[in-house]
Amino acid sequence: MSDPLQALLEAGVLNSSSFPPNSRYYGVAVKTLEQKNQEPIAYLKRRFVPPPENFSVMQQHTVVQGDRIDNLAAQYLGDPELYWRLCDANRAIRPDELTETAGAVVNITLPEGVPGASNA
Repeated sequence: MSDPLQALLEAGVLNSSSFPPNSRYYGVAVKTLEQKNQEPIAYLKRRFVPPPENFSVMQQHTVVQGDRIDNLAAQYLGDPELYWRLCDANRAIRPDELTETAGAVVNITLPEGVPGASNA
């Protein structure tokens, strides 16, 4: 008799991830490179960063001297480890670039694909 949970995982019905839900890699598949006469090498499939147009802006934050991206994520998103969501939504390659210039504006968004309130 087979394990029903394992069958659901193998069928892709349930999401199994090596990363916690607040990780940018949550849900990214782990693959294995098999090479002849070598140990297998585990790697992550590529994560494509979504375009900023996929995010609904909730509000904006004007950067002041001393701001840090993890503190902004904690303040606006409730978790400092979600700083990567701010990076994705603002097209930032380096997290520090969002807060290195006082007066810069950081978009605070809903998660990708979650629609915002309409102004209709």
